[in-house]
Amino acid sequence: MDFFLYSKMGQMVLAVLVFAVVVAALMVVARLADRFAGRSRTFWALLVFAGPAVLLLGVGLVYPAIRTLVMSFMDRRSEAWVGLANYEWVFTNTESIQSFVNTFWWVTLVPLVSTAVGLLYAILVDGKRFEKVAKSLLFMPMAISFVGAGIIWKFVYEYRGAEQTQIGLLNAILTGVGIEPVRFLQDGPWNTFFLIVIMIWIQAGFAMVLLSAAIKGIPTDIVEAARLDGVSPWQMFRSITVPTIRPTLVVVLTTIMIATLKIFDITRTVTGARFGTQVLANQMYDQSFTFGNNGVGSALAVVIFVLVIPIVVYNVRQMLRNREVRGA
Repeated sequence: MDFFLYSKMGQMVLAVLVFAVVVAALMVVARLADRFAGRSRTFWALLVFAGPAVLLLGVGLVYPAIRTLVMSFMDRRSEAWVGLANYEWVFTNTESIQSFVNTFWWVTLVPLVSTAVGLLYAILVDGKRFEKVAKSLLFMPMAISFVGAGIIWKFVYEYRGAEQTQIGLLNAILTGVGIEPVRFLQDGPWNTFFLIVIMIWIQAGFAMVLLSAAIKGIPTDIVEAARLDGVSPWQMFRSITVPTIRPTLVVVLTTIMIATLKIFDITRTVTGARFGTQVLANQMYDQSFTFGNNGVGSALAVVIFVLVIPIVVYNVRQMLRNREVRGA
């Protein structure tokens, strides 16, 4: 115990010393930069301000990414090359295929339903007297961590035998009206969709806040002109609201999609990824840290990274296109 404590204290002291040395080095380089002029000064200024960020980016992101890619072609202990064997397991193993199917449903339903709920809610409460309170109620789940939300909903879905007293909210309601209790979390494939509801509950508030701000940004003269022309609420929504807030819709959809693709906390907390609820991120964790298979775990990490890239690229392209439109 004493050794562990001293080790931690030593690491903390070392971290403080390294930080002090880095700060001192930056101050020295900044002083030296003041003595140069022209391009030399620009170079040293970039070194001072951008150097630490680039260094941390390389150490904390680039190197781990390259290391993970290399490990995905090695065996479980990263001692020997196995070629594409790990990827073959990822795309052929029954459990892995199930995680792909479950992840597909997560990435498809959560962004679409969360955005739809947020948009509908934003439109319904826009300009109402209770708007602030209503928005706060929907946004409140965003203040809860995924683990906390998982624990809350685990009690909502809790199942006890038919002869026992139900402590789960839903089953208590069902038995109260004379219906048999349901195994919400144990019986597939519907248990995956019940978990998806938790993520929708969390993300709907995020979608509502951004879309509500976008709706309020619609020029009032356009809205008033449309009303004078006698357009119906549905026509207003389809022809004016949606086209105007389309950039925000894209951002909301892609942001929720990326967060959902990496979902881990909810499945881990609620079902432990059992009963057929496994997803890619949780499978990566299990292979790497539970089973000690670094090769397959790294391959799964690479697959998740590759799946995220198209979403990020599309998001960036849309942002650049919107910037060009505003600039024109």
